[in-house]
Amino acid sequence: MMSSLGSIAKHPTITLIDALTTLKELKQVHAQLLANGLLNDHHLLGQFVATIALHNPKNLTYSDQLLTNYDTPTLFSFNSMIRAYSKSSTPHKSFHFYNRILRSLNNLSPDNYTFNFLIRTCAQLLARETGPSVHGALVKYGFENDPHIQSGLIFMYAELGCLNSCHKVFGGISSPDVVCQTAMVSACAKCGDLGFARDLFDEMPGRDSIAWNAMIAGYAQRGKSREALSLFYLMQMEGVKVNEVSMVSVLSACSHLGALDQGRWAHAYIEKNKLRVTVNLGTALIDMYAKCGAMDKAMEVFWGMKEKNVFTWSSAMGGLAMNGFGEKCLELFSLMKKDGVQPNEVTFVAVLRGCSVVGLVDEGKEHFSSMKTSYGIEPEIEHYGCLVDLYGRAGRVVEALNVINSMPMQPHAAAWGALLNACRMYKNLELGELASRKIVELESKNHGAYVLLSNIYADSKKWDGVSNVRQIMKSKGVKKIPGCSVIEVDGEVHEFFVGDKSHPRYNEIEIMLGEISRRLKLFGYVANTNPVLFDIEEEEKEDALCKHSEKVAIAFGLISLREGVPIRIVKNLRVCWDCHEVTKIISKVFNREIIVRDRNRFHHFKDGQCSCRGYW
Repeated sequence: MMSSLGSIAKHPTITLIDALTTLKELKQVHAQLLANGLLNDHHLLGQFVATIALHNPKNLTYSDQLLTNYDTPTLFSFNSMIRAYSKSSTPHKSFHFYNRILRSLNNLSPDNYTFNFLIRTCAQLLARETGPSVHGALVKYGFENDPHIQSGLIFMYAELGCLNSCHKVFGGISSPDVVCQTAMVSACAKCGDLGFARDLFDEMPGRDSIAWNAMIAGYAQRGKSREALSLFYLMQMEGVKVNEVSMVSVLSACSHLGALDQGRWAHAYIEKNKLRVTVNLGTALIDMYAKCGAMDKAMEVFWGMKEKNVFTWSSAMGGLAMNGFGEKCLELFSLMKKDGVQPNEVTFVAVLRGCSVVGLVDEGKEHFSSMKTSYGIEPEIEHYGCLVDLYGRAGRVVEALNVINSMPMQPHAAAWGALLNACRMYKNLELGELASRKIVELESKNHGAYVLLSNIYADSKKWDGVSNVRQIMKSKGVKKIPGCSVIEVDGEVHEFFVGDKSHPRYNEIEIMLGEISRRLKLFGYVANTNPVLFDIEEEEKEDALCKHSEKVAIAFGLISLREGVPIRIVKNLRVCWDCHEVTKIISKVFNREIIVRDRNRFHHFKDGQCSCRGYW
């Protein structure tokens, strides 16, 4: 029997239809085919319907109407409609044509193409109940051993987050081909089973760029950025063609590490190999430069892009806000609107953060209100969190609490965290205790809430409160995550943990730490040891502060980077008050620009000042 998508010579008139054909032109072609009696041939009818549907999603309704007027369409035409709808914005309509196959007057039966397209539909719909039903139906019709269907099932279950089902399908294949192996590598990488994915990847005899990209993306998405970059270099050594997908993952890894040198190298690689800077790739470049604290370069990429979408604009605005350029963020928002680009939810997160970093409370309130009134966007939980931060940064902690209490959804830990940080800054012990309690109710192991509350007590010299917080942490098994700071030197990423002395140049680092301490004392700086454990000697407290990971990373930067080169650090936790103040002084006495990206935001230190304007 001829395949439902087999090769049949198209009529010359049908071949004229392409993606640019208008509805009026389609009707003219339709009239000509009817006048010549050509649509009495079921195969030509199927070709006509399929060509209309697959060339332009806007014409799907017309092809649907055309098919409805015939009693016995071919399986080819039904499959074409399922395929077209599986790629459309209304994929659920694919099942209408599947049901028409089952009820067809000419006793049609679904084939392997039918199920391939239905599997794609289930993946796009994230249909956790329908997907297994389609799987059961294809087994009933005897297509479970079709290699394309097997790889499609693995992809579908990965999209549905059902990794066990991926393993069951893959385990049932006696001799999986490269396509199935690649699908399994992609599934495991996507769902976080990186160990199995890498083992399978390493065993594959014929790895194509899809397998490489899936493995690199898996590492990048799971925060294993060093592994992602290492695999990318291996990919190049093996001569595998690098494409846009590869580079987006590589740039994401550079963003996570704050590895500007490697990010610059990736950008140069894109230019050298003449990769087209698509909207996605350009946006990834902007995000990388922004997260490495190089906003001048990020905006250079932005203005150089010929095509931008709302995510490109939002990424640039978010980068400006993150780096403390709130006014420029808002200027860019005005330009975006003048350019006719409709803002979305992501845009307004950037706008509200831009208002927050420069203390524009009233303007922030107006933008928040305009989301619904001007753009029909319902504020989400993240927008309310930004509003809490906006009030909190301005010292209006009661109004910040009112925002939390008026949220139409349950407040999340980030909103209470913004309030707690404001209470720390403005020494509001009562509301700080409330915020901390709420965070712990939502996330019982959130060490940051305990630490911030402990610091509030310590700043108020309420040592009983400090002791009580630490006792609660101990009884609940909550441990403070160790501080880790990352610095890139000559393209190599170095990690420093608090108190860790394993670095091969640690002796030199310790000498520089001593020199930093000496210069700080000459400058007249006295460490604020209140937040440090109160049951150890003052000298030990100062030593504990001195060994914080970002200070060790700064010391390494001072001995490793030539004069004039900014020291760029990425820290996994919030920068503590002492490190923040010390870094300001270091930037002055050593005449160095220091850029620190912590868990919350960027701090640009220069000439004894910080971009955070006293609030972090």
